[in-house]
Amino acid sequence: MANLANVAILGASGYTGAELIRLLAGHPRVRLSALTADRKAGQSMASVFPHLAPMGLPDLISLDAFDPASADFVFCALPHGTTQEIIAALPRDQKICDLSADFRLTDLDTYAQWYGHPHQAPDLQAEAVYGLTELMRDQVAKARLVANPGCYPTTAQLPLIPVLEKGLIDPDAIVIDSKSGVSGAGRAAKEGSLYTEVAEGMHAYGVASHRHAPEIEQGLSAAAGRPVIVSFTPHLIPMNRGMLSTIYVNLTGGASAADLHAALAARYAGEPFVKVLPLGATPHTRHVRGSNLALIGVVADRRPNAAILTCAIDNLTKGASGQAVQNMNVMLGFDETLGLAQVPMFP
Repeated sequence: MANLANVAILGASGYTGAELIRLLAGHPRVRLSALTADRKAGQSMASVFPHLAPMGLPDLISLDAFDPASADFVFCALPHGTTQEIIAALPRDQKICDLSADFRLTDLDTYAQWYGHPHQAPDLQAEAVYGLTELMRDQVAKARLVANPGCYPTTAQLPLIPVLEKGLIDPDAIVIDSKSGVSGAGRAAKEGSLYTEVAEGMHAYGVASHRHAPEIEQGLSAAAGRPVIVSFTPHLIPMNRGMLSTIYVNLTGGASAADLHAALAARYAGEPFVKVLPLGATPHTRHVRGSNLALIGVVADRRPNAAILTCAIDNLTKGASGQAVQNMNVMLGFDETLGLAQVPMFP
């Protein structure tokens, strides 16, 4: 591979595609060689996303016109359910990070149950590595195909997996209350994402049925060493970016909130993007906006033997494109922080 890696983005006209471009603009080891968007093929990125006009990007092309030989690395930022056959058609030595949910669930029956159709590339699913970078770094480094985690699962698993591994909380009493900005719904026109449908209000959705639930439970079950079922409820809030999960847990074996905090602080010591706040402090979404940071808080609950964990991320960055760039850096042997040094935007 040359000094600059040629990188293609399949699905560059959506929010995650634009966020990938924004981040890779500051990456010293990357050249954007191909950008696809079937509905907008032939258009310039400047016409689709004017804020990217100064970058001198290649024009958008159709997926059929994409030449895999033009890329050393491929990001797939396509809708769920469309990626399996596309990735299966790429060369078997091409490194890929898939931002959809198509390769996140290791059990094919679970995938079919939650996504409504059989998996179209089961051999690739067996090969895919789940890319929660801080907890899967060694596996990601050896992978050809990485399944980038969902945004809600990132905020749930980063605080919960370390404390489950140490047996500090009850796996059968986890309640996850999550809230996301509207960009998490994607750029396609939807009635439920219209300004007048979202502004000045908040609502729960996907109650007891959101597709991120099995993804969360997959990671927590592996950490606990047995099946874990959580109560998970997402909410849509009237802001563009940001995600906050508030997680209620019961402590076990005489553990305290301070023990949870110590376990998380030890696990993420030295991590560039996951920061554990002082005990009793809680993160704000405004403190991660536009960055690849995940901020974790631990507070002792008023209930005996209970604690509250919180995790804030930018759903488009650490929850999607930033984590994807982080995984690419690990897969290609680059410094993990390249392209991701942005300080959060405030206010």
